[in-house]
Amino acid sequence: MVENNFEDFLHRANCPVRQVLDRFGDKWSTLILLYLYKRGTMRFNQLNTAITDISQKMLTVTLRSLEADGLISRKVYPEIPPRVEYQLTELGQSLMPFLESLTGWAEKNIGTILQSRERFAGKGAVA
Repeated sequence: MVENNFEDFLHRANCPVRQVLDRFGDKWSTLILLYLYKRGTMRFNQLNTAITDISQKMLTVTLRSLEADGLISRKVYPEIPPRVEYQLTELGQSLMPFLESLTGWAEKNIGTILQSRERFAGKGAVA
């Protein structure tokens, strides 16, 4: 962890925390990583079927981003039609205990969060 330079660390243009969280701030990355962790190697169509509300374009974009970050690998088999498989890399595997903790926290606290949102909306709060 960053020592006494915590404020400087968080405000740097290349802040590692912001760069990493930027990837998980989207709607799909964490879900894709969790599927690959729980189910192992998956093909594009398997992911697309498993995540019913993601478009093929968004799945493609998200998979490319995760691959660019080194969290997943993509293997193309020279077959007709081509077979493409995705799996977590070693780096992606090392992230999973943290995502599992976040998932557990979310499951434990979603009721409280939803109640808080309802109370907030009932106040007519303006951002």
